[in-house]
Amino acid sequence: MSQEPSLPLTLPATSYALLGLLTFGDELTGYELKQRADNTLRFYWVAPAMSQIYSELARLAEHGLVASTTTEGLARRTTTYRITPAGETALRDWMGEEPVGFPVLKHPVLLRLLVGHAGDPARIRAMLEEYVEQLATALTDLHDVRESLRGSDGPGEVFHYPSVVADWGLDYFAAETRHTQTALARLAEGA
Repeated sequence: MSQEPSLPLTLPATSYALLGLLTFGDELTGYELKQRADNTLRFYWVAPAMSQIYSELARLAEHGLVASTTTEGLARRTTTYRITPAGETALRDWMGEEPVGFPVLKHPVLLRLLVGHAGDPARIRAMLEEYVEQLATALTDLHDVRESLRGSDGPGEVFHYPSVVADWGLDYFAAETRHTQTALARLAEGA
C-alpha cells in the first residue's frame, strides 16, 4: 500500500535517477528500466543492478512516488511502473536542492598511474592502451545513443536534455582519449 511521501524525504541518488528515467511518458517493467539505465546512466553514473532496480522501485512505491500495473499474460505476469504526481514533485524538489555537489572522480586508471613507479612500466603503458580501446568503444556506443535521440532533441522536445548530456559525454570521452594519449607519449619519452 502506497502512501504520500513524508517530508523531508531522503532517498539515494539512484532512486532519483530511476524516477528521472520514468519521466519520458511511458510505463516500464523493471527489466525495461534496467535497459534504459544501461543505455543512459552507464556513461556518467553507475547503472544499478537488476536487484537494486527492484528494491528501489519497491521503496519508491512505498513512498507513493511510483505506481505499478500488473497484467496477467499467457506465459507470465508483467508489472509496469510509472512515476506518480508525488514522484514528479519529489524529483523536481531534489533537482532544485542546493548545493548539487561536486562530482567525485573515482578513476581506477589514474589511481594506478599515480603509483605507476611501483609497477612494471610496460604494464602501465598496456593499461593505458587498453583504456584508449575502451574509450573508443564507449564513444561508439554513446554516439549511437546520441543518434537515436535525433528528431526529438530540439528545445522543448522530450529528448532535448538527454541529447545535451550525450553531447557532454561525447566530449568527455574524446578528452579522456586525448589525455590518455598524452600520458602514453610522456611515458614513451622515459622508456
